[in-house]
Amino acid sequence: MADIFTPAKRSEVMSRIRGRGNKATELAMAKLLRRHRITGWRRHPVIFGRPDFVFRKQRVVLFVDGCFWHCCPKHASLPVSHRKFWRDKFAANVKRDRLVSRTLRSRGWGVLRVWEHELAKKNEGRLLGRIRRALGR
Repeated sequence: MADIFTPAKRSEVMSRIRGRGNKATELAMAKLLRRHRITGWRRHPVIFGRPDFVFRKQRVVLFVDGCFWHCCPKHASLPVSHRKFWRDKFAANVKRDRLVSRTLRSRGWGVLRVWEHELAKKNEGRLLGRIRRALGR
């Protein structure tokens, strides 16, 4: 089906769409934390970079990065159409993620980034170890 908008109008329309986080992966992380009695976290407090989970007492932030949007080295794939757009979009996402992590670390926060695929049951033990080490437990 042909697009009803001109490329300029489509760009304007798409620029107004704002992401609301990846609810499924964040809920999976919250369930994992609860199941293993890891406490002291809050979701989405107002902190630079908008981390998914914050452990204020330990000064640790946790991001759950989607494999598609954040260019997971294991699962990243480039869509077939509009390749330049997607390559630029993903590069900007990775650059922003690095800036956010670097800025938070410079402000005294520990930063833990978890890939979406790490939430799979088979990876749970390794992930729990990473979380516990980051929290000093």
